[in-house]
Amino acid sequence: MEAPLTPPVPLTALTADRELGLRLLAGPAEADVYGVHASEMADPSPYLLGGELLLTAGAGLAAAGPAPAQYVARLVRAGVGAVGFGVTPVHETVPPALVEACGRYGLPLVEVPPGTPFTAVGRAVWRLMAEARTRELRRVTEAQQSLASAAARPHPVAAVLSRLAASLNGWAALLPPPPAPPVPRDDTGAGPAGAGDEAGVGPGEGVREALAGLAARVAAGGVATATDTLGGTHLAAYAVGGGRVLALATPARAPGDHTIASVAAVLLTLLTASRPAGDEAASLTRLLLDGDPAGALSPGPWYAVHARGGGDPRALAAALGTVLLDPRGDGVRLLTDREPAPQPGWRLGVSAPAAPAGLGTAGAQARRALERAEAARTPLARHAEPGLAGLVGQAEARAHAEALLGPLSPALRDTLRGWLAHHGSWDRTAAALGVHRNTVRQRIARAAGLLGADLDDPDTRMELWFALRHAPGPEPTDRP
Repeated sequence: MEAPLTPPVPLTALTADRELGLRLLAGPAEADVYGVHASEMADPSPYLLGGELLLTAGAGLAAAGPAPAQYVARLVRAGVGAVGFGVTPVHETVPPALVEACGRYGLPLVEVPPGTPFTAVGRAVWRLMAEARTRELRRVTEAQQSLASAAARPHPVAAVLSRLAASLNGWAALLPPPPAPPVPRDDTGAGPAGAGDEAGVGPGEGVREALAGLAARVAAGGVATATDTLGGTHLAAYAVGGGRVLALATPARAPGDHTIASVAAVLLTLLTASRPAGDEAASLTRLLLDGDPAGALSPGPWYAVHARGGGDPRALAAALGTVLLDPRGDGVRLLTDREPAPQPGWRLGVSAPAAPAGLGTAGAQARRALERAEAARTPLARHAEPGLAGLVGQAEARAHAEALLGPLSPALRDTLRGWLAHHGSWDRTAAALGVHRNTVRQRIARAAGLLGADLDDPDTRMELWFALRHAPGPEPTDRP
């Protein structure tokens, strides 16, 4: 996910900090600060990016320096967000001419009291910016997750638009491709293109007309996005593909809004692309199952489902409450945030509930569960075995156990199983097996020789324990 720009710090947040003791002397109280810079130059404007809180003690405003009005004019042209004037180091009070000039040019001017170092002001600005950035990143992440979850719902286009409008507190619409040039036709010809889907409080006609102009630019293919402002309403258009355009009208524009809208545009592109039926959902399902979905879905829980049957995969997906399906030659893979139930005409293998980051493992669980469902001829099997054993199918585990333990006789297997279960204790193993402790030592040494294994190695012990659990014989009750 692309990180949004850091939101600005309201000047009011600084003047409200009692420890700083800043006092507004001139200019509007409402201003945004994008950084902080200290300078005593007579003209610091060449070194400014714009939006800074410029801290100065007024050394550059000495008798030989520029007049305050000229100084302020240069700062305004450089886009300075506000001026913080520190008193007593050079000037006992803030020069009245500076106060008058800032008021005339509309540049906020705050007094920095003698007990407040400029470094304290700078630290406060950076701290507030870091807090704002964290809040914005959290908002963007939550919006991205909710959009991806909306794409998994029935009627996904409407769900994505509704979620997007709520996330941006505005209006969102998917505008259809522009109508094709008129061609001769008879009375049975198709009618004009219909209106697109939309969500949120609809804007006025003026806003719609302005958005139509932006959409025309984007749909033509020259640019991927276009923005504008009309009467305080922020407008944006994003190319979705096939001539379709995502149109937005919001009362404000936060730094992360572009990231959120871009995610929605990608999802809508997948969901509306002109492909064979089911391909768009298959693409999204593959992205989530085979990619890195941790940042794209809500926390869940999610279920991976593998299915085989003779029905319509899209009907199965609808019955399970999802559009995330991936039809394949040997079956269907699905993702759903609803607990699946048996479906007529299908055999289902269902994973354990999983967070987005665990969907890769969930897919493997669903595949093995489907194998069990087909072997048992049951309509649905769920993954129930946790831990390491659940990562390997029973058939594969048994084959591995037989290959690894093949050199050992039943007596040696039983002794090794008991010795591992009792954490290598000779006496406890001997008591459990009803033999002498020296017999246990001899059998374990014999098993180690036949296996060519170092039984003091914890990795070797773990692999042997796993094999013994899946080999024919009594099931161990204790774990090493």
